[in-house]
Amino acid sequence: MLAKTALLAALAIPLLASPILAQPAITPPAVAPAAPLPRIRGTIEAVDGHTLTIKARAGETMVVRLADDVKVVGVAAAKMSDIKPGLFIGTASIPGLGDTQQATEVTLFPASMNGAGEGSYAWDLSPGSTMTNGTIGDITQANGRAMTVKYNGKERQIVVPDDVPVVLLNPAADMSLVKAGAAVVIAPVKAADGTLTASRINVGENGTVPPM
Repeated sequence: MLAKTALLAALAIPLLASPILAQPAITPPAVAPAAPLPRIRGTIEAVDGHTLTIKARAGETMVVRLADDVKVVGVAAAKMSDIKPGLFIGTASIPGLGDTQQATEVTLFPASMNGAGEGSYAWDLSPGSTMTNGTIGDITQANGRAMTVKYNGKERQIVVPDDVPVVLLNPAADMSLVKAGAAVVIAPVKAADGTLTASRINVGENGTVPPM
């Protein structure tokens, strides 16, 4: 009996000494990020405090609430001759010939906004459009007006047709621009209850339609 007890004890020792097998970590399911909403481009129909009723270009009527600390940016008309080397700009474009892009609009930034949104990324203005924010390098007139736009150590060649709208941003604008009849561009955020809210609004000054 004593021998049997000793044998059982000896067999148990390795079991007690063996490490406990680690259980595989349970990884929670990934939550897909919310898809960005298309920008609202249209005309203000009514203003009720910080709540706007907007007639979108596609014909839909939408209600958007502006954040209490909303940033109002004016969009004023500019000229093709205002496009000069050294300026920081944003330009929406579509694929052109070869490696070039063809601008569909050019937005001039004031010095206080230099570097804002620098880069080149997909845009929702038209199918296949891109937004490039950067500094203008060379401008040439061969085969139409063409400019080199430099950003983050890279550059793009962008051709600017003569009929492309050119505008200048005014970041010092205030709520006085937000009124019925004004053309706007807004990138809203949608809450769980479906409410649309915007922390920034681009508003056309003196009848200007923001082209971006």
